Amino acid sequence: MPLLDHFRSPIKNRGSWEGFHGMWPGCIVQDLIKVLPDHYVAEPRVHLGAAFEIDVCTFEPEDAQQTAAAMDHEPGGTATATWAPPEPTLVVDADPTQGYEYEVLIFDHNRARQLVAAIELASPGNMDRPRNRRAFVAKCAALLQQRVCVSIVDLVTTAQFNLYNDLLAEYDQVDAAFQPPPSTYAVTCRSHWLGDRARLESWAYPLIVGQPLPTLPIWLDDEFAVALNLEASYQTTCKSLRLV
Repeated sequence: MPLLDHFRSPIKNRGSWEGFHGMWPGCIVQDLIKVLPDHYVAEPRVHLGAAFEIDVCTFEPEDAQQTAAAMDHEPGGTATATWAPPEPTLVVDADPTQGYEYEVLIFDHNRARQLVAAIELASPGNMDRPRNRRAFVAKCAALLQQRVCVSIVDLVTTAQFNLYNDLLAEYDQVDAAFQPPPSTYAVTCRSHWLGDRARLESWAYPLIVGQPLPTLPIWLDDEFAVALNLEASYQTTCKSLRLV
């Protein structure tokens, strides 16, 4: 099935991109289960930004509040002096990052549930502000530094930013095949040692509306990779949401 444009009509009128991005990680996990060795586990993760987080204080038990109040007094009824910090030297309005996160994480139970791979589905919230783009790139760079295989899948047709190119810029590198950079693409990156030299390798493919999605390698260690068939999980997601 060819790639659809989830951000424009007529697909936009049939279902939200949030719904699609929310379901796709689960379908990716179902496909990965078929190829992952038994000691690996894949888990979908969806984070909807600070605006959707539960206010924990609302559900704090009454006895917990009483315990906190009691801690202000020492045994025997003697009040404990509370240190009052000085006024802050700077106060500014700082709206927390609202960018959504849609991802699949793969862990190795034989290595104490070590994170070995992350599949990041880029959303408009990852690109709508410079700081959100920087946060996304910094997260991917930090994972690569820990030798975690990182895949980025970007279907956002309404933004012209290329987070993969921004990631390469962190290493002062460019991908000649991505010049000019496509706005939609799928890529896998990994860092590993070859002898005494650290190497960054990538498998990058532009995504074109109307064309099938590629298969990405997902590296579980330096010598072993499994195939992530994006087209299969994409079809399952679209059919389940009745987008086709």
